[in-house]
Amino acid sequence: MRIIISDLVDNRLGTPGDWQILQCSDCGFEQTGPMPTQSELTALYESHYNFGGQTDTLYTQLREKFLLSSVYRLWTRLDGDVGFHSRRGRGRLLDVGCNEGRSLRIFARNGFDQLEGLEVNENAAAVARKAGFTVYTSLIDDFVPAQPYDVAILSNVLEHSLDPRKMLTDVGRVLAPGGQVWISLPNNQSWLRKAFGRSWINWHVPFHISHFSSGTLRKLLADTGFSNIDIQQVSPALWVAQSTIAHLFAKPGAKTWQLRNPFLTLLFMGLARFAAFPKLWLENRRGHGDCLLVVATRK
Repeated sequence: MRIIISDLVDNRLGTPGDWQILQCSDCGFEQTGPMPTQSELTALYESHYNFGGQTDTLYTQLREKFLLSSVYRLWTRLDGDVGFHSRRGRGRLLDVGCNEGRSLRIFARNGFDQLEGLEVNENAAAVARKAGFTVYTSLIDDFVPAQPYDVAILSNVLEHSLDPRKMLTDVGRVLAPGGQVWISLPNNQSWLRKAFGRSWINWHVPFHISHFSSGTLRKLLADTGFSNIDIQQVSPALWVAQSTIAHLFAKPGAKTWQLRNPFLTLLFMGLARFAAFPKLWLENRRGHGDCLLVVATRK
């Protein structure tokens, strides 16, 4: 293992401390260090993550309306669908790390008739239950479903795992044969990581533990019993906007509240999607997009 960057701080939520990224010299897989224990990580989620589960700010209200609008469906076609929100289907769906249930509402609209979620943050899980969804406050390690699922979604989740190999093995365990896992996560080969340096929003220490390339993720999926592995790359305008805002406003030890400013966010999203479109498109094609989108089938 070698250190590729050190003295990283949490430029989103202001979690105290600093971290480094370690890279395996043989395979290129990366992890954040020092790695927290599961109990430490759970405590961090409960005290810091998602700005305490706020649901009544202008940002969250506008976000809710946007995600359920026809404009959002059009936007995902243009910008990339990192939440798999345009995918339709039927049957049993499990959203791992479902937060307050925003995606569950969209999947219900898209035809899935049996939806459940896993969420370690009890505050967020309570909001999802209040909306009528079945959400278990559990890690997938300990979760035993009544019936297997047709689809399991890990949307910006696998990178949070202390043991991604075990997580994917457990996902396979809860899927029916032929069931699919849908994964989105940051690409550690992203050109934006180099462009923004320590301001890159997807370092997201200490919450992002595992950092993948398309190659390391493909190998891990194959090793844990998945086939028909399809990997695409996109560079969401929101992610570019967030890195820009973090670069301009983040201060060590403080929450970057500007990330919740809808006007700043929309401004930089528009600049990213339209002014920077040729560069984003080219880097996606070259394998240096900011996000990996994966669909794989359980054997």
